[in-house]
Amino acid sequence: MIIILIFSLVSFLLGLILAYTHYLFPVKTDPIINKINNELPQSQCAQCGYPGCYPYAKAIINKNEKINKCIPGGSELIFKITKLLNLDKNIEDINIQNKSLVYTTVKIDEKNCVGCSKCAIFCPVDAIIGAPNFMHTVVQKFCTGCNICLLHCPTNCIKIIKE
Repeated sequence: MIIILIFSLVSFLLGLILAYTHYLFPVKTDPIINKINNELPQSQCAQCGYPGCYPYAKAIINKNEKINKCIPGGSELIFKITKLLNLDKNIEDINIQNKSLVYTTVKIDEKNCVGCSKCAIFCPVDAIIGAPNFMHTVVQKFCTGCNICLLHCPTNCIKIIKE
């Protein structure tokens, strides 16, 4: 009982120290980066070439990265970011650049799926459904083609489909 009280007191004191430190040295963030990050789909699929949505939003502002690299966001996201940044580019011109991108999704070979659920655990958009020890399937409507599930499938039963 005394140990629980001691750890509770130490945790409370450390929390106070952290709160005071945050008050003294606040983390400065650019509000436009947060606005762009809020518009991104938060799938963390890394198809844009960055490890997540926030680093991509940061790169748009700090490194002048192209705004059409988020494949799950599509043209609607391009339109929103264009509005946020007050860009004068025509939306149709941006869509023409997107034609060079190859959109892919994945499909699970049902004969070889053992139902290990490893692919479903790592899917950032929850496009893979299935119960443990039963066959899994991909909901094509939600699949962004990030191909993260390919790395975690022990039976190599997931195949890439080009659209």
